[in-house]
Amino acid sequence: MAILQNSNVTKYFGNLAAVTDLSFEVENGEIFGIAGPNGAGKTTLFNLIAGIYSCSGKIYFNGQQINGLRPHRICKMGVARTFQVPLVFSSLTVYQNIETGAHFGYDGDEDKASLVSEILDIIGLQDKADIEAIHLRLFDKKLTMLGSALATRPQLLLLDEPASGLNPNEIAQSISLFKTINEKFGLTIIVIEHLMRVLMDISNRLMILNNGEMISIGPPSEVARDKKVIEVYLGKEYVKS
Repeated sequence: MAILQNSNVTKYFGNLAAVTDLSFEVENGEIFGIAGPNGAGKTTLFNLIAGIYSCSGKIYFNGQQINGLRPHRICKMGVARTFQVPLVFSSLTVYQNIETGAHFGYDGDEDKASLVSEILDIIGLQDKADIEAIHLRLFDKKLTMLGSALATRPQLLLLDEPASGLNPNEIAQSISLFKTINEKFGLTIIVIEHLMRVLMDISNRLMILNNGEMISIGPPSEVARDKKVIEVYLGKEYVKS
């Protein structure tokens, strides 16, 4: 069953088509990868789903049309996102950053302190809970941002280049964490990532965009062998590696 449906989604900035007549579905519980060259429309697509930009076409979340709604309403419905460059409240502690997300996702009955503690355990930052975010290294800032997103209790999590700027060990930890979140909570995840090795490892399905258009979608192993994908994105060197 599809949790997200995109039908003929189109976004122009002036005369520039950032996303063109894009239609695809994301199944409930899957990890769905998105890749493509710079300027392919990947982050624009996230901004459309999250309500930051308006668009033509239709975007449905759990059967309800969400394009045209404000970002806070879409988040309240169960869509959360992270950003390539971590966005955290620098003067707040890790705990307070996640608590802020918990307040936003509060349903009136939940123990927020228990929720924050649980998320700190999941992301591995219990020992850094009282550190102000400004003092964190990049990886821990990304984990804090992820924790804040998880605290809103989403059903759909949008991850925008989560491996950007990380070292191989941190990337491996991120992959393991995303798999845990997906499996333990049944959380549907959409991941934008330039590192194809990451997407090949975690994605159930993979979509490649180019110039705002879909050029391939399907199982990662099949997409990686698509001649058009190799031509416009991967290059022959990837196939040989």
